[in-house]
Amino acid sequence: MNKKNLEILGLGEGATKQDVKSAYETLRAKYLEERFMDGEVGNNAAKMLSVIEQAYNDLMNELSENAAAEDSESSFLKVEELIKSGDIHEAQRVLDSFNERGGRWHYLQSVVFYRKNWVNESKKQLEIAIQLEPDNEKYKETYKKLNDKINYDAQNSAGGNQTVYQGQTVNSADNDQMGGNFCANCIECCYLNLCINCLCNACCR
Repeated sequence: MNKKNLEILGLGEGATKQDVKSAYETLRAKYLEERFMDGEVGNNAAKMLSVIEQAYNDLMNELSENAAAEDSESSFLKVEELIKSGDIHEAQRVLDSFNERGGRWHYLQSVVFYRKNWVNESKKQLEIAIQLEPDNEKYKETYKKLNDKINYDAQNSAGGNQTVYQGQTVNSADNDQMGGNFCANCIECCYLNLCINCLCNACCR
């Protein structure tokens, strides 16, 4: 938390919302009484009322944001554990409960879709994850392996040009740019192993 704001309220690291509120109310009562005094004491009290008000609001907002981030992290870890245990339905339910949906959310949604064998939808979610976090190498590597699998399956489907996944054929531009032909089982294994490695890592960024 902001050290300056903590010092203003006479608090240290680890202060809770209740600590912040109590310190603020104590100081506010003190300065409200002093502001009617003559001279420098009154002037300083009037100034400090504004200072402690700002410090209080900033700290409470910071604590709320930290609590929300902790809740979000806990939910992400829960989704990862559910995926690893094979409870895809519950993993989807938890994902649906998120209000904020950043790159990590879309990555996990991609994994859930892949486990449902919804490959086209999995690819779309990975694309969104990469757009939101363009520097995330795990997302990009997973996307490449998924495209390799899609290409291989498309090229080995009956007739060569038959659509394997909705909206994806062997001639799709999105697939062509990724390139590469591998053993389908090997590709799938690599993809799943990559997902598991990411899921075992508490931070997917």
